[in-house]
Amino acid sequence: MFSKACEYGIKAALFIAVTSGQERRVRLSEIAAGIESPEFFTSKILQKLVKCGIIDSVKGPSGGFEIKSRKPDGIRISEIVTAIDGNGIYEGCGLGFAHCNELRPCPLHHKFKNIRNDLKMMLENTTLKQLSEDIYTGNSYLTKNKNQIWKTLKQKK
Repeated sequence: MFSKACEYGIKAALFIAVTSGQERRVRLSEIAAGIESPEFFTSKILQKLVKCGIIDSVKGPSGGFEIKSRKPDGIRISEIVTAIDGNGIYEGCGLGFAHCNELRPCPLHHKFKNIRNDLKMMLENTTLKQLSEDIYTGNSYLTKNKNQIWKTLKQKK
């Protein structure tokens, strides 16, 4: 459903939200390890999220990534999806046709339209804070290694 970049973008933003809640910045290498993503690929994704104002980047020896300029409860998952994948997920044809619309629908058009609308609503009504709280409390996980984020959180502030 989402591109690989978008999946990693959501995971990275969640990882940063959890660590920002601990009043610390997190480095690229920690994020990449924490979400099991290649470092170079993660770097490119983080650049997009910084450019869109979703996360903050601080340079220097005590630098890293954090969410400081905005509150995680004000960041909708839909913003991350749009920053990485654009709005195509909300508008695209379920069968991949370029010219599928109300006047000339594909066989899945009307059913897929409902799914797209539900997805958009869910992503617009879900905040980074809601999902990061589930991770922090252990009710959900970012990786197969559910302890990876705790290794990062236990590091020195």
